[in-house]
Amino acid sequence: MRQAGRYLPEYKATRAKAGSFMGLATNTDYATEVTLQPLERFPLDAAILFSDILTIPDAMGLGLSFALGEGPRFATAVRDEAAVARLEVPDMNKLRYVFDAVTSIRKALNGRVPLIGFSGSPWTLACYMVEGAGSDDYRLVKTMLYQRPDLMHKMLAINADAVALYLNAQIEAGAQAVMIFDSWGGVLADAAFHEFSLAYTARVLAQLKREHGGVKIPRLVFTKGGGQWLTSMKQLDCEVLGLDWTVNLARARALVGENGPNAKALQGNLDPNVLFASPAQIEAQVASVLDSFGAPHLDVTQSGPTQIFNLGHGISQFTPPESVEALVGAVHSHSRRMRAGGC
Repeated sequence: MRQAGRYLPEYKATRAKAGSFMGLATNTDYATEVTLQPLERFPLDAAILFSDILTIPDAMGLGLSFALGEGPRFATAVRDEAAVARLEVPDMNKLRYVFDAVTSIRKALNGRVPLIGFSGSPWTLACYMVEGAGSDDYRLVKTMLYQRPDLMHKMLAINADAVALYLNAQIEAGAQAVMIFDSWGGVLADAAFHEFSLAYTARVLAQLKREHGGVKIPRLVFTKGGGQWLTSMKQLDCEVLGLDWTVNLARARALVGENGPNAKALQGNLDPNVLFASPAQIEAQVASVLDSFGAPHLDVTQSGPTQIFNLGHGISQFTPPESVEALVGAVHSHSRRMRAGGC
């Protein structure tokens, strides 16, 4: 959840040198540097590629930019039949900077921790492509969804095939796990979520590599606001489901995390705003999240219920780095106590 991010002073310094967010993301050396920065400060258990979820529509020619302190914006929005007709899966060579960064980061990590690659989901990409930026009400994209579902399905199919190609290229470049961020799936009505979000996430997963170089590649799916659809998401062909902070972990474990052919590991789900509280409160909230999942699975000879601790959404740019230090320390110490049977 944005490990290499705006809350670290060293990140801000590197971004200033790069001149812009895209200048940072498209430079292999800078992208490697900021990916590694959190690992130099904190004993994290994985690294996540420094990039953005919207690189694919940028490669489609929509013109992605970031003003300092603001979210993403596209120079060209996709709002009518002609604009949708112009869309196509982009040439992956336009995203070579991402794959070069993956290879560079993997080399720099030298086996220290695994590297996670990622992309936005087909639906989340469509939200930004139609709205042209972030949105409070998703009026434009939902208008297309209800008024011209044929156009929306065409866009989502192109997005899904592009995301699959993109993530497979990240795997080939060295990513050891890949994550799909369905950041805006939760804004949809129930039937619309299944038709316009979940179905296209499934289309991506069906095309992803299961292994590379003889090593299995875990696939993770995070839908913000997706807790009410866990039983449907259990059917996805992936290994891990990410959860936001509104989900009860014990319930999620009972629904999708226990043994069975479709059981998932669960990732999450601390409220990021906990990181503005005192270290003692951070420790207490971490313990609450870990305890709510319940006793950890300890038998390494077989699979079992598993939690990957994470925030329930992205970390705020205003987060004090010392709060992240308190968080990571609390996760590791409380987890050790649970594994030793102390809780």
